Amino acid sequence: MKQIEEIYWLRFYGCLAVFTFHLIDRIERNYLEHVVLDLAYIPTVVGTPIFIFISIFLFSARYGENIPHHFLARRFKYMMVPYVVYGLIYSMAEYVRLWLSDEPVALLPHLVEYLLFAGWHGYFLVVAMQFYILFWCYNQFRAWRWLPPGPCLIVASFISIGWWGFFRWQSIEPPGYLHWVAPVGWLYLFFLALLLVRHYPDLESQRWFRFVTRPIWLIGVLAGILFFSLQGQLEYSSKETWVVPLFILALLWSLPRLADRKATALVKRVNQASFGIYLAHPLFFSVVDFVTWHVSIPLWLYVISMVVVGITGSLLLNNLANRAEWSAVMFGKQLRLKH
Repeated sequence: MKQIEEIYWLRFYGCLAVFTFHLIDRIERNYLEHVVLDLAYIPTVVGTPIFIFISIFLFSARYGENIPHHFLARRFKYMMVPYVVYGLIYSMAEYVRLWLSDEPVALLPHLVEYLLFAGWHGYFLVVAMQFYILFWCYNQFRAWRWLPPGPCLIVASFISIGWWGFFRWQSIEPPGYLHWVAPVGWLYLFFLALLLVRHYPDLESQRWFRFVTRPIWLIGVLAGILFFSLQGQLEYSSKETWVVPLFILALLWSLPRLADRKATALVKRVNQASFGIYLAHPLFFSVVDFVTWHVSIPLWLYVISMVVVGITGSLLLNNLANRAEWSAVMFGKQLRLKH
């Protein structure tokens, strides 16, 4: 399969979006909350959806109906082993923090919250694994015969909007991130990827694509988001109703503009280590936070420290882990990119 330059740029953006989202969250928790920071959340909430979309898009483009027999076994190894390893690391680190803060917490329920109920940012790995299974089933049973991606994208978008809206409207908080892990809220990404692969790379030859990618639609959605945001009526995460139309329109608008833009060395380097950065950066954020609990530093220095330590630490850990296959599987295998 030829290189798809758009995917490099999308993965690069997704990695930085997730990193920035967690950075803003730390700033608001530890220093101040401000409307500017709230607005800064908006372009970052598409980070997690980008990774799910990319996976299905690439699998569909690479394999089509001819999925290798080891497909699910390999995906399980590379996704669920890091889920357990990092889940244990983050859960134990939080357990120690709570214990030092004299906040009562039982170890077993704490581990269940993290590992069984996916109560940490690695919930994404469980979501992705479910979609890998869905992708296998969709092709294995030739489901496209009665579930064509075009009409299903429309239906799935309303289902996903309804799913996130229901939990927000009812203020329901299941244990851990169970309602985040359920594939229902992300279903639109699956059919969006399948639909675009079907017409790639001649997307602009499709009448529906030219219609939906008119700037007026994306501008309208952004204007609505900004309006409700300034009114203080929005929550910021990738699990909100307004993210569904924002992601679809922003992605469709950006793909033709990225098509002929060759990925730079920096973009490819971040792509290569993106999985490791996604998994590890909060760990290094916590190192900075640990220091600031003992030494007071100004906000500007806190932000610089977070960026430098978060990125550098994640890259170093990822490089070290990928010197051996067993450690790469545990801490996030690097992507093999063509140069």
